[in-house]
Order: sequence, then C-alpha cells, then structure tokens
Amino acid sequence: MTLSITRRLAVAGAMMAAAVALAAPTAGPAAAQTVDEIKAKGKLTIGMLVDFPPFGITTADGKPDGYDADVAKLLGKHMGVPVEIVPVTGPNRIPYLLTNKVDLLVASLGITPARAEQVQFSEPYAAIEIGLVAPANTKIKEAAELSGKRVGVARASTQDNALTAVAPKDARIMRFDDDASAVQAMLSGQVDALGLSNVVTKEIKKLAPQANYEMKFVLNRQVQGIAMRKGQDALLKWVNEFIETAKANGELNEVHKKWLGTDLPPLTKS
Repeated sequence: MTLSITRRLAVAGAMMAAAVALAAPTAGPAAAQTVDEIKAKGKLTIGMLVDFPPFGITTADGKPDGYDADVAKLLGKHMGVPVEIVPVTGPNRIPYLLTNKVDLLVASLGITPARAEQVQFSEPYAAIEIGLVAPANTKIKEAAELSGKRVGVARASTQDNALTAVAPKDARIMRFDDDASAVQAMLSGQVDALGLSNVVTKEIKKLAPQANYEMKFVLNRQVQGIAMRKGQDALLKWVNEFIETAKANGELNEVHKKWLGTDLPPLTKS
C-alpha cells in the first residue's frame, strides 16, 4: 500500500526537487512583463507543482503532467508560443514568480487575501475543497477534537493556514515539504490526521482503498487562480480573456473532465 501511493505522491517530490535544482541556474532571465515580451522571448515559462495529483504529477519519464500542465499548454496554444514548465514547491512557488524565474504560476494556488497582497490573480480556473482527513475509525467531527493530536499539513499551503487558525493550542501541527510527505507521514503513523484537499483524498482512496481514510470535516472551499506579478495589468487582462474563452468554448471543461472526472465546479463560474 505504502509503495503504491509513494509512486504517485512521494516519489514526485524527489523528482521535483531535482528538476528545480536543474532549472534554477538558467531561470533568472526567464520572466517577461507583457504578452509581447513573452512572444519576443519565444516561450512562456510557467511554474507548476508536480506533487499534487491530479493537478500536478510527474510522468514515468520525468515530465510534468496533470490538470495544471494541460492548462499551461492551453495558455501557450492561445498565445502562440511553446511552454516551458518549471517545477516548483508550495513554499517556493510565489518566490519563484517574484524573483522572475517564471512568467506565470499555474500551480494550484488558492486565491486568498494574504496571497493577493503579494501577487495578482486571474479569474478562477479551478476549485477545490480543503478538509481534515483521518482513518474512518478516528473519532473526529470538529476542530476542537484535534486537542492533543498530531496533524500533518504541507507547509505554507492553504490547509496549513486553515488548520492553524482553528486547531486547539495543544494540537501538534506537523509541517511537511509537500502533500506527498504529509501522506507518507500518516501512512507510517507519524500523524493522526491530515489537512488535505478533496482531490488528494480521492487519489489516496483510489490507490489504497484498504486504508479507509475519510474527510472528517471541511475547513474551506477555495478557487484557484493563475498568478502573476503586481502591475502586470495588460497580462492580467489577456489571461482573464483566455480563461473566459476557454470556459466558453469548452476547452477548460474538457481538461477538467479528463483529470477530475467532472465538469468545472460552479464555484469557478461565480
């Protein structure tokens, strides 16, 4: 059971770290400020998580794939330039954008007020549900019942912020580098519960039904946006027009059905 999940979740983290290390030295001048500058550069450089299935995964031959990868490719198709995907982590994705290592982030980045102080968000292109996941026989129905328990989260994630806000003072919040490491911690008994998205929870259930994990309660529901640096108003306008077009012509919905098995959630349309 552990190995099967590790192949989809945990191993992705190691591959991502290696890819980031390779990409970093040449990524300095990658970012452009406008669509014209991106076209002049000859490619669109996009930061993406590769450890957050089905939004971001790594294929057997080491290539980024998933919902976000297909959205990134659609961006390049509409802009008329090839796309270079740069693997990022939860903690370093915004720094990668702000230090000009990438042009945009299509990195499962939930739109929050705190993040909106650092970056500029597009209209929503996806949505997820964040909750507390634990074995079915664990009696937890609300945040107060986390008292004295060890709870794992991916560091600097939306679930980290949400759990930190509601957990009792004596709950031990254990922060890991990514969802893969957090899931592995629960499988190995290091934590009692996890702050996790519904999509990763679904992946665990699919790969290891015998584990019998379930979402105990919902922390929040959030929309995800494509992120860019502040002041890139023309680029923001173009990206929003892309999202509107891809929603209207069905391209974005087809990508969502391909990776998540459902139509775009209503939350992305409000």
